[in-house]
Amino acid sequence: MQQDWTDLSGHLTSGSHVLPVRVYYEDTDFTGLVYHGSYVRFFERGRSDFLRHCGIHHAELADGAHGPSIAFAVRQLNVSYLRPARIDDVLEIVTTLVEARGARIALHQKGLRDAEVLAEADVTVAVITADGRPVRLPSALAARLAAMGHPAV
Repeated sequence: MQQDWTDLSGHLTSGSHVLPVRVYYEDTDFTGLVYHGSYVRFFERGRSDFLRHCGIHHAELADGAHGPSIAFAVRQLNVSYLRPARIDDVLEIVTTLVEARGARIALHQKGLRDAEVLAEADVTVAVITADGRPVRLPSALAARLAAMGHPAV
């Protein structure tokens, strides 16, 4: 029997998703600070687990559970690095849906330590087919986002 590890995927709270992340040695650079690329991975985990909490699973999308096989691809990522994080820090990755319209999803993400913003990002994700063409988010999935209290069209 497979263990249910839903506690690993964070939680939804007041319109956002919060994912706790511990900083490990592998996340740091030679100065002992979190390497800028690590935030990109932290934010990716936050987006994936946000969608998981909305009932949208990457494997189901790829398997065609909602019509043709689709995936999400980051189209644009703008990150601001404001304060350093260090090994053993526990960060909260907060993901908030800004908009889901047509073939794109816009999100705002923050990496916090004790409520202090260390890094933040604006992300635009494209919904694409297996051959890389943009496609509208299936209406059932847009409805799931809307049901979570987020704007979806």
